[in-house]
Amino acid sequence: MRRIIGIVVSNKMQKSVVVGVDRFTQHPLYKKYVKKTTRLMAHDEANACNIGDRVRLNPSRPLSKRKAWVVAEILQRAKIY
Repeated sequence: MRRIIGIVVSNKMQKSVVVGVDRFTQHPLYKKYVKKTTRLMAHDEANACNIGDRVRLNPSRPLSKRKAWVVAEILQRAKIY
């Protein structure tokens, strides 16, 4: 079971959040490390997440076309809200 840690970038949907997950990959030609961000949709049953929160995601069965992750816990709250 693969767990992912990311930062909430959008919470404008009901019971759903968009989480950005950063990873570093090496460019095939220039060998420079480049940061790439993957945006995953996750289910947030309690609507507890705000933008900027650091969260842990657990995989689940597909809940919709793009949503197959569930927010397991909020690791760190954003300082904005």
